[in-house]
Amino acid sequence: MNRRTLAVLIPLAALFVYVALRSGPLTPIPVTVTAVETRSITPALFGIGTIEARYTYKIGPTVAGRVRRLDVQVGDRVRAGQLLGEMDPVDFDDRIASLGAALKRAEAAALSVKAQVLEALARKTYADAQARRYEQLLQTRLVSEEMAGARKQERDTADAGVAAARAGLDAANQASASLRADRDGMITQRANLRLIAPVDGLVTARSADPGTTMVAGQPVVEMVDPTSLWINARFDQLGVSGLSAGLPVRIVLRSLKGRELDGRVFRVEPLADAVTEETLAKVVFEALPEPLPPIGELAEVTVALPALPAEMIVPNASLQRVDGHMGVWLIQDNTLHFAPVKVGATDLDGQAQILEGIKSGDRVVVYSRRALTARSRIKVVARLEGVSP
Repeated sequence: MNRRTLAVLIPLAALFVYVALRSGPLTPIPVTVTAVETRSITPALFGIGTIEARYTYKIGPTVAGRVRRLDVQVGDRVRAGQLLGEMDPVDFDDRIASLGAALKRAEAAALSVKAQVLEALARKTYADAQARRYEQLLQTRLVSEEMAGARKQERDTADAGVAAARAGLDAANQASASLRADRDGMITQRANLRLIAPVDGLVTARSADPGTTMVAGQPVVEMVDPTSLWINARFDQLGVSGLSAGLPVRIVLRSLKGRELDGRVFRVEPLADAVTEETLAKVVFEALPEPLPPIGELAEVTVALPALPAEMIVPNASLQRVDGHMGVWLIQDNTLHFAPVKVGATDLDGQAQILEGIKSGDRVVVYSRRALTARSRIKVVARLEGVSP
């Protein structure tokens, strides 16, 4: 190989090495780094829930019947005691009138029997007086024993007549009470055909129209108490440690375009969802939004948990899984070293507690242009293009 050939090959080889180191597989990988610091974080719990009503009322007949009228529509606001509709009474009114007439007859019969009791009492009083008089006359031998015995027998007959009259009066009173109870029961059943709003509320469902036949207990109208709206929220069981009633909550409804509402955890349900592995909780609004959100709307719920003691923290983005181990890439003497770590709680700002595996002040990789290995060459930059800081 002559000198002229070497003069051409050497610059080409140098150019090849330069290109390989700058733009080829040996090019240093741009990375961003941060220093491990020790401070406290306030973890938060994120969940998804749906708007529900705490109190729901299903209003319908207590006996089978046909809807006669219905005066409300879905979305109507109603007041407590307002008439919502009515079932067809069929023959209820006639049966109530018949029982009323029978009750009047029974009361008249009772008055007649009462008069008989008074008459029997008067006869008994007279018979008692006669019996005592003839007993006195018998002692003076002015009357015979047969006459005195006859008066005593008349007294016993009068006593029996009083007892019979009182028994008849009791029977008449019982008959009147029975008819009165039947009539009152029929009037109550007739009143149950009127569909009355139990509380101030909002009509959410109308299950029938006039002419529809309903069975006993089948709801004709459903309504809710709009002041009792709450959120049935679901949280991943892995992060619910510390969740308890009374914690402040930030609520974002889908219909409010990102506007945050204040709330609090009302209670944590004692039963969890074993299928989805979620813990359930009820969240209430500090102040109900206006207009009221529709029942069933999805809501994002963020619960602020109590602050934790100071620990080492790193950004969530720096955590990587290598060979089945969770850890971070440390930069030591401009070389990479993977350090397995034990991760604690995290917050919604993207910070994670590190309980062991690194120490405060260590430099860890946050973002990298490509996947890293222990042999990767790196170049520390302020930020990567296309990656949010």
